[in-house]
Amino acid sequence: MRKLTEKDTQILLKLAPEASVPIHYRSILPPVSFHFAADEEDFEDRLQRLTEDDFSYLADRILDGSECLLCISPESAKVFVDLMEKMLGKEKTEKIRELYKSSTGFEA
Repeated sequence: MRKLTEKDTQILLKLAPEASVPIHYRSILPPVSFHFAADEEDFEDRLQRLTEDDFSYLADRILDGSECLLCISPESAKVFVDLMEKMLGKEKTEKIRELYKSSTGFEA
């Protein structure tokens, strides 16, 4: 079972400051998407708090399998991937789009 690192916790608290003690979460995106964000617009607003470094970190965690993009709705995944592309460009984003589509059948 994955435990959140200090970096994970910092990102989670940027996205959901109301998550005062996030020690029981194993990922960042699913709790924010399902428990804290009211809808996709709110999820996007929260994601806009992240830096390029934060997005790069999350992208690397998605690619190594320790962060679960597959555990959020296709709509939220698309919001995340679209913002990631604006921050990081196409190269890393395309890998994640391909991974998401091959795993779920949905476009992100």
